[in-house]
Amino acid sequence: MPVREHSVDLTAPDISAYRKGNTGIDFVTTLDSGAPGPHVMINAVTHGNEICGAIALDRLFRLGVRPTRGTLTLAFVNHAAFHNFDPASPRLSRFVDQDINRVWTEEILDGPENSSELRRARELRPIYDTVDHLLDIHSMGTLSPPLMLCNGLDKEIALATAIAVPEHIVCGSGHVVGKRLIEYTPFNDTANRKTGLLVECGQHWARQSAVTALDTALHFLRALDVIKADFFAAHVRDAEPPAQRLLEVTGAVVARTAQFHFVADFRGLESFASAGTVIGRDGGEDVVTPHDDCILVMPNPNAAKGMRAVRFARVMKQPSP
Repeated sequence: MPVREHSVDLTAPDISAYRKGNTGIDFVTTLDSGAPGPHVMINAVTHGNEICGAIALDRLFRLGVRPTRGTLTLAFVNHAAFHNFDPASPRLSRFVDQDINRVWTEEILDGPENSSELRRARELRPIYDTVDHLLDIHSMGTLSPPLMLCNGLDKEIALATAIAVPEHIVCGSGHVVGKRLIEYTPFNDTANRKTGLLVECGQHWARQSAVTALDTALHFLRALDVIKADFFAAHVRDAEPPAQRLLEVTGAVVARTAQFHFVADFRGLESFASAGTVIGRDGGEDVVTPHDDCILVMPNPNAAKGMRAVRFARVMKQPSP
């Protein structure tokens, strides 16, 4: 099946001015308010071809963002991959050697393996160990509405709903191998209040994804009460978003063959009333919804053999305050 292409309507910013930073780690800058408060962090370009986060962080720097309490760290995570971004071949710069968003286990981080991404993860790890609340900005391969992803812990859901954007919060993983940064032990520990959230801002190179990235960053900082109200009001695009909806991941489909394909142009959040509805074919066999009221999350029409093709989800009830 041919790769589905999308136009590149965003321009990757020049981030060279942020290389030195002030932390001793390239492309990591920490802003200290001088007042007590949390350590809040926003990540961009965890994947080098997901440039909306770089646009958002560049914009925050240019706007002169400053925390009113605690500290704020802004990081361009996989800058090596990002610097390889070429709008003529925009898919090729996702990473250099391996996906940095699958290495966040102690076994991998403390193990013998070596790669560009592992060296960077190990370099950044001491920063993450001090972070109270993390927002990791990503984007998607399809024209799906934006999504906030979390593991489904009560502390994560509480912050995601306080942030108020995007409209859909997806709880659970559905990943095949490795752990995402938001699943790194300090963030995924119910014994503390640390949180890690991942926002998927829309299609990788659509103009709206950059708007969503900046808006989500501003809402995140507002929810944690670490920026001035007038700074938020002056720069946010959607100050009064619609009510949110919580989705619980119930499973995932991994392509078993190189002939996997969907039966329609699914983009994400399509809902199917009945279990057993055919949504795809894999090596001549039907791929069906596993339960009633099944919602597709982040379908990947270009899934190769062994790759996750889609997550399944259902609507979940809002937890009691």
